This record gives sequence, structure tokens and C-alpha cells, in this order.
Amino acid sequence: MPAPLKQTARRTLLVTSATLASLALTAPVSLAAPTPTPAPSPSAPVSGSPSPSGSPSASGSPSASASASASTSPSATPPAKMSSLGGARLGQAGTQVQLTGGAPVLPKDISARSWIVADAQSGEVLAAHNAHWRLPPASTLKMLFADTLLPKFPRTTQYKVEREDLEDLGAGSSLVGIKEGETYSVHDLWLGVFLRSGNDAVHVLSSMNGGVAETVRQMNEHAEELQALDTTVVSPDGYDAPHQVSSAYDLTLIARSGLQKKDFREYCSTLTAKFPGATTKNKKGRTVRETFEIQNTNRLLTGDYDISQYQGIAGVKNGNTTNAGATFTGVAERAGRVLLVTVMNPGKDDHNEVYKETAALFDWGFQAAGKVTPVGELVPPKGAAQAGAQPGANSGGGGEAGGVGNVSEKPVAGAVAENGSGGVGIAMAITGGVIALLAGAAFLVNRRWPLPDLVRRRR
Repeated sequence: MPAPLKQTARRTLLVTSATLASLALTAPVSLAAPTPTPAPSPSAPVSGSPSPSGSPSASGSPSASASASASTSPSATPPAKMSSLGGARLGQAGTQVQLTGGAPVLPKDISARSWIVADAQSGEVLAAHNAHWRLPPASTLKMLFADTLLPKFPRTTQYKVEREDLEDLGAGSSLVGIKEGETYSVHDLWLGVFLRSGNDAVHVLSSMNGGVAETVRQMNEHAEELQALDTTVVSPDGYDAPHQVSSAYDLTLIARSGLQKKDFREYCSTLTAKFPGATTKNKKGRTVRETFEIQNTNRLLTGDYDISQYQGIAGVKNGNTTNAGATFTGVAERAGRVLLVTVMNPGKDDHNEVYKETAALFDWGFQAAGKVTPVGELVPPKGAAQAGAQPGANSGGGGEAGGVGNVSEKPVAGAVAENGSGGVGIAMAITGGVIALLAGAAFLVNRRWPLPDLVRRRR
């Protein structure tokens, strides 16, 4: 048998066996929520945690978050049984890596409960640690929210906010500062979601989508389509809630799907933007709309006093709550190779620790690529194989089922917020898609989703 066919057959057997093993694990896995960690630093307000002084925040004490923490008894160790979707080794506890000659060793100071390093293009998992451990995701869950709702509303759509749109925000939620009675574009709202992790923006978009309950239903449905089977959505903004979980594996799948969308890439890579404020009258009696600047809270994208902007970084989303600790999924490119790294709940409480550990894993991944044997792979959405099985099929018409809605057909040189922000835009061109072949009774799937052209542009 020719080598390419042997490799394809091995992948098919891997996916088939992993899928069967995953189905055998449909019984609920105990919620291994982490122990409470200190509140996030003032430099990065996130959902479920108090915002820094002077920035918009929900009124009230963080009692709701504390209640959620108490309702999901934390466990210090991963469960004995985890999903093996994507490969048998990904279902095993502990670190999974297979080094070959010349491969660098993994960083020794990674304290996260769960992490994964994957090739965003091929889907190969280079290394992982408790990849399928179901943990609270915090605001990284907003990636699933965006991947589900972005195709639904044109960015120019205008919406006037009503009081009920801002009800039931969790105490201490991070807010972008949306005001009742003011009108915002969908573009404004998505900037609020991605840059400031605004739970108020999430709730307004959920209201436009038929309400929070309907949005949660759609997010769970989309997670199942993506085969993010460790994920259960209770709150669309990622605010701590009993039984709301995801995993490093799932968050990486979700990010990979979202990055197929041009708008998703633009929003998650924008550094700063002007956000609409209150409508007032100036000294001449004219009605004017104030604006204020918002900054992305992804510190690998913006940098901070103790961490530099990471070379080649292009998003994706951070999070931090009392119950989840710090979580982060990032995408970066070097020399044409695109990697995804997800880190969940570092044990160290150093400032910006989740970003430091992510950077270390990125560094290792770029050095190790081509020198390690993959320990698993990111599986495609359910609809990808079915769509690709048709002659001449590609990702252009896959829609939401293939995770490629609003997909780029041409390289994008850069992306800057349309409202004239002074931020940095990073965009990735999407060409090609998921190719599937019918062989016997099984689909042989080539899961390469090219993301070749990450381009930094500084003003």
C-alpha cells in the first residue's frame, strides 16, 4: 500500500476507535472544578470577576461566583475516565508526548491542570496534558458564543438596548459599558465581546438571538456539531455556573472552527477600538455621542509590564473566574506554521501566569514541529465529512455545519476596527477546506484547514 494511503488509513482507524471509545463514555464525568484562585490582575478584567477600579462592572458582590464554586466540589486530580476522541492517548491522564531525535523536551515549569499544543492546519496534536479534563472554561467559552452567533447578524445592524437586555448579569461580571436606551451596531457589540470580554455585550446579542435560553441551546447544539463533546453550556458568557464545563481539547476545536470566519479573526486580533458611550449635549446644545477606548485583554497580543507581545500572536480569547482560574486559547504563526495552544488553570498564581505558560508551550511547539510523533488529532465537525464526500465539495459552502461561515476566499492583508481604532489588526486568509474521500464504509478525512497568511500590521 502506498505511504500516503497507509497514513490516511491509520488516521481513519484512529478516529473510528476514538469515536467508539468516546461514545462509551457518555455517562457524566464528575465535575473536576479547580480550587478558587486569587482574583485576576487589574490589567485584565474578565467575566465572573470584579473589574478594575474605574472600569465598567456589574453591581453587587461576587457572591454568585462563590455560590457556583461551592456547588461544584473541586477535585485536585483528573477523573479516571476521560474521552479519547482524537486519539487514545488524549484520554489518558498526565502529559502525553512522543519525542523523536532532535526534539526539544517540554518546558518543566508548566503548572496548568490541562493544556494542549496542536497544529491549526493539519489538526495534529503535538503534546497534551489531561486534554479531555472537563473544567470550567470562564470567558474562553465566548469563542463558542461567537462561532455560533457571528453568522446570524450583519455587522451594520443597529440595536437599541432595553432594560431587560441587561438583566441577570452575574455579580462582578466584566462589562464593556453598554447603556440602556442607547443604540449600538452589531460590530460594536462584537468588539465589546472580544476586547473587553463584556458580559453585557453577550447578553444584548443573546437578546437579539431570541434570549439567553435559546442562545445556550444553540451553543450546545453547535458544540455537538463540532464534536466538542466535553462542553456543556449553561451561561453564554462563561460566567461561573454549576455543571458548565469544557476542556482544553474542546476549546481548541472551537477556536479552530471560529478562525475559519473572517469576522472572528478580525475581532480576536484587534488591540484597541473606540466604543460608543453615552449620548449627551455639548456646550452648543447639539446632541453628540461620546466614545471611549477599549483594549484587548489578551496580554500575549498587547503585552504587559511583565510579559512581551508574543511574536506571531493572532488571538484568540482569555478568561478568568473564581471557579475556573485563568484560562486561555491562543493562535500564533511562525515561518508559515500555525499553532493553537490552550492552557487551563495554572497552579502558580504569578501575575500573567497563564500567558507565560502559553508562550512557553508555543515556543516548544514551534521548535518541536516535525520532530515529534503526534499523540492525537483535532477531529473535524460532524458535517465536514458528509459535505466533503460529495465530488468537488469544499469548505466554501459548508455553512455553520462545517464551521466555515463567513469564510475568507482571498488572502487578507490586515484587519482594523472599522470605527477608526488605533489598534493592530491581524488576519488570516482561509483557502481550501476539508476534503473527504469515500473508502469502503468509512470516510477518509484530510483535516487540513489552511490558515497560512497571518500578517501583522502596526500603525
